[in-house]
Amino acid sequence: MTTDQHQQANRDGSAASVAVPAIGTPGKIIAVHLSYTSRAQQRGRRPAQPSYFFKPSSSVAATGGTVERPLGTELLAFEGEVALVIGTPARRVGLAQAWDHVAAVTAANDLGLYDLRAADKGSNVRSKGGDGFTPLGPDLIDARAADPNAIRIRTWVNGRLVQDDSTAGMFFSPAQIVADLSQHFTLERGDVILTGTPAGSSVILPGDVVEVEVDVPGGPTSGRLVTTVVQGDNGFDADLGSLPAVDDTQRAEAWGSAQAAGLPAPAGPVLTDELREKLIRVPVAGLSGQLRKRGLNNVSIDGVRAQTRGTKIVGTAKTLRFVPNREDLFDSHGGGYNAQKQTFDAVGPGEVIVIEARGETGSGTLGDILAIRAKTLGAEGIVTDGGVRDYAAVAEIGLPVFTAGPHPAVLGRKHVPWDHDLTIACGGATIQPGDIIVGDDDGVIVIPPAIAAEVADAALAQEEQDAWVAEQVAAGHPVDGLFPPNAQWKARYLEWKANR
Repeated sequence: MTTDQHQQANRDGSAASVAVPAIGTPGKIIAVHLSYTSRAQQRGRRPAQPSYFFKPSSSVAATGGTVERPLGTELLAFEGEVALVIGTPARRVGLAQAWDHVAAVTAANDLGLYDLRAADKGSNVRSKGGDGFTPLGPDLIDARAADPNAIRIRTWVNGRLVQDDSTAGMFFSPAQIVADLSQHFTLERGDVILTGTPAGSSVILPGDVVEVEVDVPGGPTSGRLVTTVVQGDNGFDADLGSLPAVDDTQRAEAWGSAQAAGLPAPAGPVLTDELREKLIRVPVAGLSGQLRKRGLNNVSIDGVRAQTRGTKIVGTAKTLRFVPNREDLFDSHGGGYNAQKQTFDAVGPGEVIVIEARGETGSGTLGDILAIRAKTLGAEGIVTDGGVRDYAAVAEIGLPVFTAGPHPAVLGRKHVPWDHDLTIACGGATIQPGDIIVGDDDGVIVIPPAIAAEVADAALAQEEQDAWVAEQVAAGHPVDGLFPPNAQWKARYLEWKANR
């Protein structure tokens, strides 16, 4: 690149000709905290906007090197990542132009010590800033040869594949990250951006060998970035600053799960097989009455009905939110592997996909292909306060669907798929991921998991009493004093129940 081109790029943030810089010592290393759907699901949170931290240039290491685990620490973790190398300065560039400023991509290992997170959590200065904590390379892939949304990242530990994902699984795209950072400061030639890690990151021990590779499937590759862990001889001075400190929460996060960390398994699912069977037996009307007795009057998902009469649905909520269509937002969020497709790909057995469509019935919120996908993955059903396309075809699939009705239009007529796995509103009710959803011909309700067992038992007991009362009415007794039972009738019921 000529001096004139550099000066022009510095003036207006435009990308002139992009030459691929060699991996040297970057002026800046900027890392994204969380960007992959798989990692967000593992962590149980998904940020609305990207957040970042800096790593010192002294943390850069070459392939084939070693990294020390400091004396007195236990939670050194690897994070295989796609690294972007800036080729021309970027300042206040738009989303459409952002990738033009990326010269190359390569492999990175964003190593970190969870033992040191407590004092600097968020900034990660000590936990991720150590010497050798940012291996890069070994080779660069020309960004012009890579679709930014189809770059693969894989990581092996001691020869075992532990991470396998691609930038298609990022909810903040590489181009968005570049454009966003350029709003705040100039990205300069040779700067490196670490784009976040997918699920699978875990703790590594002295003697472990970590290999990270970034590639374009069927195309160029970064080669294997190899790092070997060694035990260091030096610790930290208590008189100077924060010392390593770990607890079970840090261990579970570092290893990736409590089980992987050797900790006691978390409590089992709230919706056990026994509780599910009880909720299937109890009509929604009975559950609604018990919730009302407990002060919960706003738990009905109004305006939806079973697509096929006689359908019963019981499962835990997996949420998806649509916002009103705006053409520019649909362009950025509606195509590709959007929030709708991500949700239907990630639903699990026993889950109910609950869709916030704002009661807008002027387009479909799903069709037969997505319904097939949900059924194949074992979903319990779908609840949407919007419309359903391919209505007859969806009904034939056999997946329970509760909807506001049919509509032939595609999603983009009224909606933008925006986000998932967050608190939503559907049919006037608030639904959180993990809430228990129960539906039948009377409608659909939401049960807070903490009281689900109590509500189910009380509803079953009430159903039994109501059945006895119905028998008395059928035998000719007047309802006055019997429905609900007064003290005399209550005593007779309890006597009947004791003598059954």
